[in-house]
Amino acid sequence: MGHVLAIDQGTTSSRAIVFDADLNVVASAQEEFPQIFPNSGWVEHDPAGIWSTTAAVCGGAIERAGLAPAAIAAVGITNQRETTLVWDRRTGEPIHNAIVWQDRRTAGLCAELRAAGLEPMIARKTGLLLDPYFSGTKIRWLLDNVEGARARAAAGELLFGTIDTFLIWRLTGGAVHATDATNAARTLLYDIREGRWDAEICGLLGVPMAMLPEVRDCASEYGMTRADLFGREIPILGVAGDQQAATVGQACFQPGMLKSTYGTGCFALLNTGERLVESRNRLLGTIAYQLDGKPTYALEGSIFVAGAVVQWLRDGLGIIRAAGETQGLAERADPNQRLYLVPAFTGLGAPYWDAECRGAIFGLTRGSGPAEFARAALESVAYQTRDLAEAMRADWGAGEDTVLRVDGGMSASDWTMQCLADILGAPVDRPRVRETTALGVAWLAGMRAGLYPGPAEFARSWALDRRFEPAIEAGAREKAYAGWKDAVRRTLTRG
Repeated sequence: MGHVLAIDQGTTSSRAIVFDADLNVVASAQEEFPQIFPNSGWVEHDPAGIWSTTAAVCGGAIERAGLAPAAIAAVGITNQRETTLVWDRRTGEPIHNAIVWQDRRTAGLCAELRAAGLEPMIARKTGLLLDPYFSGTKIRWLLDNVEGARARAAAGELLFGTIDTFLIWRLTGGAVHATDATNAARTLLYDIREGRWDAEICGLLGVPMAMLPEVRDCASEYGMTRADLFGREIPILGVAGDQQAATVGQACFQPGMLKSTYGTGCFALLNTGERLVESRNRLLGTIAYQLDGKPTYALEGSIFVAGAVVQWLRDGLGIIRAAGETQGLAERADPNQRLYLVPAFTGLGAPYWDAECRGAIFGLTRGSGPAEFARAALESVAYQTRDLAEAMRADWGAGEDTVLRVDGGMSASDWTMQCLADILGAPVDRPRVRETTALGVAWLAGMRAGLYPGPAEFARSWALDRRFEPAIEAGAREKAYAGWKDAVRRTLTRG
């Protein structure tokens, strides 16, 4: 009973990682699944693919670890946030594909609600802005556009869940319909001050409250897995949205600590402790984690395109065959050329929140080629991170002395992390354990099971792999960043 199984259900793949009693990775398994693009700006996932890959990698990780089911003390779940599913309460069958967090189909509805003057009230209660990113308007779209869905929802026949809730439902054989506070906080329906679903907002969006899951702590009891899945029932004891799980995995337990995760998108969270900061710079207020019924708050900035820009270089332009080639290309770029790539493929997130603008490239010359494109792509991630850091500094006082802890796939690139430190003008710390999302939820589940220590001791186990210090002059940094700000200004549809 000295192991924890962490499920990390992401945007492009499902993973499972087995951790031992010392929080070391014992074994893992991963499977990708298709992305579905029905229309421009729309992104969907097949729920059957999410479930089948999740079940497969869980079994695969346990098998690779050479463990009997009895050796697994607990299961933890972390997930792509905001991705929205609605399913039949009786059969468990989804009524439609999952609508992914990147999806922009509800931009028009968000604009209508904003024009009606509703954003200040919604932001005050939820910490969020009116944007297609969040789950609430996705639920509204499903109920309005799937034949018979609204009537079925009104009759109590349908359930809503983000991916964590869907997996809990499937893993427990429909016995538990629940989510954790961090995922609830991303729905646009949850009052993060009061700690409950908000009837007023649900009414505005036409979401019956009977559809909504019970909200629990991040480290709590979420039922038992079906015995037929893993050979015995195993308790699900930890749940957190992927960015909050990474915050926990980075041991950012003290106010002022900042982490940024570089996956498909980029997400920076600044721990603000017991205080929910109302942003003046279009950042989000959210729940970093909730333990023993007590929420710890955070400021969050969301960048929609980070690692996805490298995928675009590979799949869209065909200038690389693998993501690892990007760094070598960037190193060969002409230092006298200054290209700016604004990767607004599905709009821009924080602090701009422009759902309608689209990507643009500035500074092209006859000599611009693959190397310059690669450098501009990687630099765009650093510039967008600085946008978030500047907004956080203005809102909360995070200063130049703040150290950024990084994780995610792009953090493995020394070139990108050095570029990030240069543009931020601040140190960037990369941890020894980079599987911070899975680590965070494994610790939550294992702590609840009595296997792992409390937050303070867990924080002491955090270990540094490498610190990247700024290596360019302040003048060069500010000139480069001013060029980026000008490129963004030219790209935005709202000026």
